[in-house]
Amino acid sequence: MEQFRQIGEVLGSLKALMVFRDYIQINPRQCCLLLDVFSFAYDSIAEEMRQNLKFEEKNVKWRILEQPLREIYRIFKEGEGYIKQCLETKDWWAKAITLYQNSYCVEFYIHNLLSCIPAVIESIEIAGEFSGLDQDEIQKKRLVYSNKYQKEWKDPRLFLWKFSKQYLISQELCNRYNTVWKEDRWVLLNKILEKKMSGSTKQERQLTDILLKNLEGSEPVNGKLLPCSILVRSKDYSVRRRLGSGSQYKEILWLGESLALRHFFGDIEPLFPEISSLLSLSHPNILQFLCGFTDEEKKECFLVMELMTRDLCSCIRETCGPRKRIPFSLPIAVDLMLQISRGMEYLHSKEIYHGNLNPSNILVKPRNITSEGYLHAKVSGFGLSSIKNFTPKNSSNQNETLSFIWYAPEILEEKEQTGSEKNSKYTEKADVYSFGMVCFQLLTGKVPFEDSHLQGDNMSRNILAGERPLFPFYSPKYVTNLTKRCWHTDPNQRPGFSSICRILRYVKTVPYYEP
Repeated sequence: MEQFRQIGEVLGSLKALMVFRDYIQINPRQCCLLLDVFSFAYDSIAEEMRQNLKFEEKNVKWRILEQPLREIYRIFKEGEGYIKQCLETKDWWAKAITLYQNSYCVEFYIHNLLSCIPAVIESIEIAGEFSGLDQDEIQKKRLVYSNKYQKEWKDPRLFLWKFSKQYLISQELCNRYNTVWKEDRWVLLNKILEKKMSGSTKQERQLTDILLKNLEGSEPVNGKLLPCSILVRSKDYSVRRRLGSGSQYKEILWLGESLALRHFFGDIEPLFPEISSLLSLSHPNILQFLCGFTDEEKKECFLVMELMTRDLCSCIRETCGPRKRIPFSLPIAVDLMLQISRGMEYLHSKEIYHGNLNPSNILVKPRNITSEGYLHAKVSGFGLSSIKNFTPKNSSNQNETLSFIWYAPEILEEKEQTGSEKNSKYTEKADVYSFGMVCFQLLTGKVPFEDSHLQGDNMSRNILAGERPLFPFYSPKYVTNLTKRCWHTDPNQRPGFSSICRILRYVKTVPYYEP
C-alpha cells in the first residue's frame, strides 16, 4: 500500500506542475501525453486493486505487489524529472539543440511503463487468489485470467478491444503518440520565430536560422555539417577536460549545457556520408549525435554529443569487489540488457552493424536519485568505420588487449585468415554474439574467458572450437539460456535483436524474477 501511495503523490506532483503547461517551451504536447499515460496507468491499477484485493489484507497478502509497484514509482519519478526539465526556462538554446530532433523524448518512459504494467496486473491477480476466497471463486478467477491468453485473443485487434484499458494500449493513446512529436516541432518553430524577432547575439541568430530551416523543411539540417565558427566563436563555449586517454573526446560547456565533443583532423569530405547518417539517428538507447561542425580549410571536424557519466566497463569494475562479486541485481541487469538490445535493434533497422559491441562502448548514467541503482544505457562506438585514420597514436581502448573476446567466431576466423582488421562479415548475428558476451559480464561481473586455462595463444583457438564462459551455478536459467543462444557457434541459431527484446520484455513482466 505504501508504494501505491507514493505513486499517487508523484502523480499529484505532476498534475500540479502541469497547471503551468502553457509555459512549457520545449515538447509541451509530449509532456501532456506523458501525464495522461501516467494518470491512465494509475487509474487502471487502482481499478484492478478494487476488483481483486481486500484492504484489510494489505499487510499480509499484498507483498507480491511491492517490487512491481516500486518499478512503477521509479518510472513516475523519472517522468516527473523530464517534465521539470521541459518547464525550466534556463539554458533554452541548449534544450532546443538537444531535443528538437529527438522523436523519442517521452518514448523511453512510456516503453518502461508498458513493460512494467503486465507485472503489476499479474501480481494483483495472484494476490487476489490468496485473498480469502473459497476454492470455487478462485477457480472462476483463474478461468477468467486464462482467457486473456486463449487463441481467440491472439488477434491484436481483438486483444486491443478487450484489454486495452488494462494494459494502456488504447487506440486513442497510440494515435496521440504518433502525432505529438510533429505538434511539438510546430510549437518550437513558433517559439524560435519569437526569439528571432526579439533580438539575440550573433551566434544565437545563426542557431535560429539553422533550426528554422530544419523545422520548416526548407533546408534539412539532420546530417548536415555546419560552419565551425558557430561553435568555437560562441561566447559560452569552453573545453572542460579530456575524456579518456586519447585527445579525440572532450567535455565541453556550450549554451549552458555540459556536452561531449569528438574532435578530429584530416580529409573530412570522405566521411560526410557516415557523419550524415550518425546525425540523423534518434533513439533513447543509442548515443545521440546532436550536431556537427567542420572547417574545411583547417581540415577539422567537431561532433557534439550528449554527455554520459561513464562506460559500462568502468561501472562494473568499480562496483565489483571482495564483498560484491555481482555488479547488479537481476532486475537491474535485465533492464540494462533490454536497453542495449533495444538500441541494437534500432541500429540494425537502419542497416548499421556495430562490429565492436563491448562494455567500453556502452555508456551509462544514473536515472535519478530514486532509481535504486537503475541506469540509462546507450550504445556508442558505431559508425565512422574509417575514423581510425584520424585517431591519435596515444589513444587506447580499455578492451584493446583482449578485443577479440567480444568477436563472433566467424569474425575471428576471418581475421586469422586475412590478417586484416577490416571485416566483411560484420552482420546482425555477429553483433548478437557480442551482446551475449556483454550479458555474461553484466550478470556475473566477470570478463569473458578470464579463467587462466583460456589465456594466451590458446584463447582464440578455444573460442573457435566452441569454448564459452561458464556461468555460476546460481545463475537464473531464463537469462543464461538466452545468453547461450546469443553466443551459439552457428550464426543462424542466434536470435535477432527483435526476438531478444521480446524475450526480455517478457522476463520483466514476471512478478518475481530475482533468484
